[in-house]
Amino acid sequence: MKSILLIGLGRFGRHIAVKLNELGHEVMAVDNNEEKVNEILPFVTNAMIGDSTNETFLRSLGVENYDVCYVAIGDNFQSSLETTSLLKELGARLVISRATRDVHEKFLLRNGADHVVYPEKQMGVWSAITYSSEKVFDYIDLGENHVIMEVAVPPEWLGKSVVALDVRKNHHINILAIRNDGRLNVTITGDTVLESDQTLLVLGTNENIMKCFKI
Repeated sequence: MKSILLIGLGRFGRHIAVKLNELGHEVMAVDNNEEKVNEILPFVTNAMIGDSTNETFLRSLGVENYDVCYVAIGDNFQSSLETTSLLKELGARLVISRATRDVHEKFLLRNGADHVVYPEKQMGVWSAITYSSEKVFDYIDLGENHVIMEVAVPPEWLGKSVVALDVRKNHHINILAIRNDGRLNVTITGDTVLESDQTLLVLGTNENIMKCFKI
């Protein structure tokens, strides 16, 4: 269980709060809107109305004592930057901030954010890759040009074993798991034979995976 400070209770912040609650974490939620604070109370340990750009208010929260601080402010560029910067100045251990456009992302990183979440951009990329090909069922960007994709088994691989295909040597990718009838199998051996009703979770560079599966 971790202690979390969540600043900003719009739709994005609310989803974070609800999920953190499900995961059993202690959450202090903050927003300058009383109605949003009241609505989130059933899902958090505590909640306060306040201005996160006010240094005195933030200091009173003891930000250095939280394991993670989320800045989920999306509708006020300046407030997002000021809050991120103040959190780091006050000793916050880990600050994760939300961006709403490219320039916002750049400034957040310059102002002290340890990580930036850019939901619209990330979901846009995911949707473009996942729904533009009948071969791709899921996509996770790991950064530094490495991705995990869930893909259909190529027809020419059917009936062949993992060791015979030797995809690591031939295609420079790794098979992490096989999904069959909704069930994920991570116990893969060289003797595992690929079938038509399966999908593969593979890890590699975006280019190698695209080339290997002709996406």
